[in-house]
Amino acid sequence: MILTDTHTHLYSEAFDEDRDSVIQKAMAEGITRFFVPAIDASYTDAMLALEKSYPEQVFLMMGLHPTHVKENYKEELQHVERMLAERMFYAVGEIGIDLYWDRRFLKQQQAAFRIQIDWAKKYKLPIVIHCREAFDEIFEILEEKKGADLFGIFHCFTGTLEQAKRAISYNMKLGIGGVVTFKNGKIDTFLNQIPLEHIVLETDAPYLAPVPFRGKRNESAHLVKVLEKLSVVYGRGVEDIALITTENSKQVFGR
Repeated sequence: MILTDTHTHLYSEAFDEDRDSVIQKAMAEGITRFFVPAIDASYTDAMLALEKSYPEQVFLMMGLHPTHVKENYKEELQHVERMLAERMFYAVGEIGIDLYWDRRFLKQQQAAFRIQIDWAKKYKLPIVIHCREAFDEIFEILEEKKGADLFGIFHCFTGTLEQAKRAISYNMKLGIGGVVTFKNGKIDTFLNQIPLEHIVLETDAPYLAPVPFRGKRNESAHLVKVLEKLSVVYGRGVEDIALITTENSKQVFGR
């Protein structure tokens, strides 16, 4: 059984003490494909080092995370543009809008999102969307940019059934992680109305650990708990869900 973690920050400082053992533990569970999103320029060296250590398992994205869109966002975007031009990445991400922590930079977040979508189209790459308390704002821009050349993953999807269907209408897969195991997560109540062909698995490690690890550091090995929950939600065997969601990830990322 091969599992794909489509969103994991394995380069994070949270793993500085035991990164190799965390990766080996995940691989022992069948998780052998790790797609790694960017945050900002300060993490690029760590991401490249991770890829160098695990070239067959780790696949990098490049982008500017919306919570890191600040006064210097144009400089950060120059870094993203330069990196995309220099080497291969598997997605532009994670990008989007986050209005949970701070609404002061909404206009800058919107501008950065639009620009990075255009770069994804230029390089024929998927986008990986971060959305927090910003569905309307995200959908407004996706509506502007929609087309056959717009595709990707709606990372950490936590919306309604209606929002799930709208996201899928823009050629987005839904990234499902630990939230599906939460009692108040709600998405488990309607997810079986979304065909598995639209679902990919993720952890967002070190964040959003699934039950029974909620509140602790998340890691890629915990993807198994997400898989087990989806097996219950869909009434399908874990092997089936692992196979389908990994194939879905290959459709998105091209490998």
